[in-house]
Amino acid sequence: MAVKVLIKRKVAENKVPELDKLLRKMRALTLNQPGYISGESFTRVDEPGVSMVISTWQSLDDWRQWTLSKERIDLQEQIDKLLGEPTRYEIFENA
Repeated sequence: MAVKVLIKRKVAENKVPELDKLLRKMRALTLNQPGYISGESFTRVDEPGVSMVISTWQSLDDWRQWTLSKERIDLQEQIDKLLGEPTRYEIFENA
């Protein structure tokens, strides 16, 4: 069953360009992952520096395998360091 992963981040406004660069790298890596279906990126219109990605995967196991890959872990650590806090994740499936 497909799952949607909401990935939420908040970064200081002056660090948005650096975060965008890291997220583009993450997106490029994600495109080649088994089970990856699609992704959409959003920014809040009323709060600069707040973003959300909705990532769709064929299964929860596919998502988990991606989260355990070394290349993702390394890039995610860079992102969280830039944010100054951990990225937040919420995982949903069709009811």
